[in-house]
Amino acid sequence: MTEDSEDPNDGAGYHVEAGSEDVADAVLLPGNPERVDKITALWDGHEEVARHREYRTATGTYDGAPISVTSTGIGSPSAAIAVEELARVGVDTFIRVGSCGAIQPEMEVGDLVITTGAVRQEGTSDEYVREDYPAAADGEVVSALVAAAERLGHDYHTGVTMSADSFYAGQGRPGFEGFEAAGSDELVEELQDANVKNIEMEASSILTIASVYGLRAGAVCSVYANRVTGEFRTEGESRAAETASLAVKLLARMDEVKREAGADRWHAGLSL
Repeated sequence: MTEDSEDPNDGAGYHVEAGSEDVADAVLLPGNPERVDKITALWDGHEEVARHREYRTATGTYDGAPISVTSTGIGSPSAAIAVEELARVGVDTFIRVGSCGAIQPEMEVGDLVITTGAVRQEGTSDEYVREDYPAAADGEVVSALVAAAERLGHDYHTGVTMSADSFYAGQGRPGFEGFEAAGSDELVEELQDANVKNIEMEASSILTIASVYGLRAGAVCSVYANRVTGEFRTEGESRAAETASLAVKLLARMDEVKREAGADRWHAGLSL
């Protein structure tokens, strides 16, 4: 941002404070800044390149593949800022790495959920595009995440995620002094009936904005809680981070294979 302008469009990293030389083409997006250290501990090596507010960015390599991570804080508004500013400096692939609540009874705490699409119950993506526009994960990213989970032997589920704008009322939890938002007592059951797998707070905005801009995005979350069984443990965080990191390595290989084959999209007929 230039000193004589208040327009954040004048600078690529108004909030994230990372430039094109600081980040790889693929960036992992955890919410919690403390999760950055847990992710980079899995890499060959890394360097922290930026830190401002909730946005903490590090860049390194995973099994030789360039990779970056930027924390986004809680919720879709701050996640959207990260996608905007990272896209402006050349990032073309985003993978949310987070935690979630499972809402199907067979899902265990510690399992992974690989999002194929998302219910847009957050308001941020509505400010980008009409409400019936789908929040769809990129097929290559989904394939890479599934392949990574399979190679690593992690238990995982694929399917639709719901992204909410609040942790309490928006996810059907009681608020202060037992307050219940209208319809909150029916929310989880309605989502279960629609075969939605999990609830979190950022995926649908990341997927929607990336799709609008023609970029790749996906999400993998570890199950911390099962809303059906009532079980809760902070488990599986490293599995999500490892799966997403390996997926970046596989996506780099996919891109090589596409170039060699003269193909626009990777597909199952192309070998990794």
